[in-house]
Amino acid sequence: MSMQLIFPKDYKSALSLRDTQKAIKLTKDTFQVKLAAALNLDRITAPLMVTKASGINDDLNGVERKVHFTMKEVDGVAEVVQSLAKWKRMALYRYGYAPGEGIYTDMNAIRRDDDCDNLHSLFVDQWDWEKVITREDRSFDYLKDTVRKIVGALCDTNDVIKAAYPALGTEIKRDVFFITTQELEDMYPDLTAKERENAIVKEHGTVFIMQIGGALKSGAKHDGRAPDYDDWALNGDIFVWDKTLDLALEISSMGIRVDEDSLRAQLRIAGAEEREKFPFHQGILTGTFPLTIGGGIGQSRLCMLLLGKAHIGEVQVSVWPQDMRETCAMHGITLL
Repeated sequence: MSMQLIFPKDYKSALSLRDTQKAIKLTKDTFQVKLAAALNLDRITAPLMVTKASGINDDLNGVERKVHFTMKEVDGVAEVVQSLAKWKRMALYRYGYAPGEGIYTDMNAIRRDDDCDNLHSLFVDQWDWEKVITREDRSFDYLKDTVRKIVGALCDTNDVIKAAYPALGTEIKRDVFFITTQELEDMYPDLTAKERENAIVKEHGTVFIMQIGGALKSGAKHDGRAPDYDDWALNGDIFVWDKTLDLALEISSMGIRVDEDSLRAQLRIAGAEEREKFPFHQGILTGTFPLTIGGGIGQSRLCMLLLGKAHIGEVQVSVWPQDMRETCAMHGITLL
């Protein structure tokens, strides 16, 4: 196994395999309706693949290899998406959305370089969402208000699931604690980034850690972020304390997206100025594409949290190392 697994003591799923499947559907059906209502989003269809030449695939941390292939009747190379961070902004422009309106979609991806553990799979499923905003909305207040609405939808969904399955007992704090990565480093200078996340989320329950991507005073980054979708000064991750695994569970990566100025600055910092020639980047630099806020919300992670599961493989079907399957089975964890 490539990563150290967590095996909760005396773990036993509160739901049977069949009830788990029913609960997954209820969770997904409920949350997406509540999210759409909270943020004024329409559901749209989305691609599984894009062309490499388009420049709109998500680079994640900039080092992950994309799954790619040539095509019989189309020139060039196609790539399986890693997320839809850039594609969604183009879709909002193409479909004519106005400020205050947005979209969400089911995003399925393959991330071949992800390590397999309790939280990570080669298969990624999430709700990708994006919303048109005004220039005045590019603020901490607007970002925080959006985070609170998402957490509210999450808590409302949890209430529905617990009513349907009384054996479940997940508790999620509605009050969100906000902190920047620099404030977090100042608070815990001797801890790693992951250790800081665990410390602050264990204390506050639900936390939004802001300003991810740029270098901290120490010279290190809290975490990586591609330079061409989130504005590193106006983004963050939503974390909830997972009592089953006793850790901070990242539910969402999101943020206000780059405008022309922050895009140029972040491409320069990343040494990726050559991307300015791509149609997507030109659409931002020329002001053609709208200003937006958006993010991804992990579907399987949300199901894990609400259903009290110890491994993401209990709520999604993927490919796992055989020794992981065997070891998990020994500890009461059944991978689908």
